[in-house]
Amino acid sequence: QVQLVESGGGLVQPGGSLTLSCAASITLNRAVAMAWYRQAPGKQRERVARISSVGSTIYRDSVKGRFTISNDNAKNMVYLQMNNLNPEDTAVYYCNVLVGMTDYWGQGTQVTVSS
Repeated sequence: QVQLVESGGGLVQPGGSLTLSCAASITLNRAVAMAWYRQAPGKQRERVARISSVGSTIYRDSVKGRFTISNDNAKNMVYLQMNNLNPEDTAVYYCNVLVGMTDYWGQGTQVTVSS
């Protein structure tokens, strides 16, 4: 059973930065892709950023230029660096790893952007 544990969420002021981390219980060399999703209250879960096994990245338009996804396969970690945060970024952020044809999810970490 694959386990993903997110950390790094919290309360930050508009314009601030946070780095989310996701620790995987499997070697990420097995992953087809890794991603971060988010879900705000009353809204559907949406993909924020994705990185493939060969390092190709895709970002949601609203976070382009502000967020950066990366992974460290030696440590089995996935990261999301978030800069210039705004209140619209407030949500629970979830780590996602695709292994074969199976999606695995973490439990989520809350990010709140507020003054």
